[in-house]
Amino acid sequence: MDGVFHVSGEPIAGGADAVERLRADGHRLRFITNNTTRTRAQLAEELRAMGIELDDEELETTPRAAARALAGQRVLALTMHAIVGELEGIELVGEDAQAVLVGGADETPETNLVFSFMNLARAFHELEAGADLYCLHKNRWWQTKHGPLLDAGAFVAGLEYAAEVEAVVLGKPSTAYFEAALEALDADAHMTWMVGDDIEADIGGAQAHGMKTVLVRTGKFRPDAVERSRVRPDGIVSSIAQLPNWLDDNT
Repeated sequence: MDGVFHVSGEPIAGGADAVERLRADGHRLRFITNNTTRTRAQLAEELRAMGIELDDEELETTPRAAARALAGQRVLALTMHAIVGELEGIELVGEDAQAVLVGGADETPETNLVFSFMNLARAFHELEAGADLYCLHKNRWWQTKHGPLLDAGAFVAGLEYAAEVEAVVLGKPSTAYFEAALEALDADAHMTWMVGDDIEADIGGAQAHGMKTVLVRTGKFRPDAVERSRVRPDGIVSSIAQLPNWLDDNT
């Protein structure tokens, strides 16, 4: 979503028409996102406001992945308040946690509260006491209309370093997250295309699961990052608007 259909809520031209064309051509769609600051209903409504037609059920989100993975557990959650309701079945606690869950940052002052030193120190204490570390994603940064902005992956890496643990990533590029989308589509990986702007999380993650991939030159796309990466997408298009024609010509 971010970087493919919009940047900081500003639509990328041609997204709505591309989705309409893909549906008309018979493609089944799932929208998968590492966004961790708004509910699925809010995210879906934002896309519809851009003219993109989709049902809420077509959107896969990381909080819902967390709810599946951590159901029934006592969890210390460093997440934005807006997604707390999405963590259904998880017991949210301030101490004696079985797991620590780290969400993502956003462009609002709430990020300063969620990832305060005291909250990170509390999370470290729980990890030292034996809690497992999970994160909704481990993105280093994301693209905003003001330029690149630090993401919560830096805090995840800091907790990993301090507590000498390794986080379980619940969103992209985890295999489980892509598998959930494929199950929802009842689709085989080798017959499915992942379209994204992140060469590692989107393209690399999907390829590791056997999917075909198209990289868009919007959002996080950086030519030098593509050149340095060992990941090679099956195709590169200037934007989502060019995707339907590219698929016609290459499939």
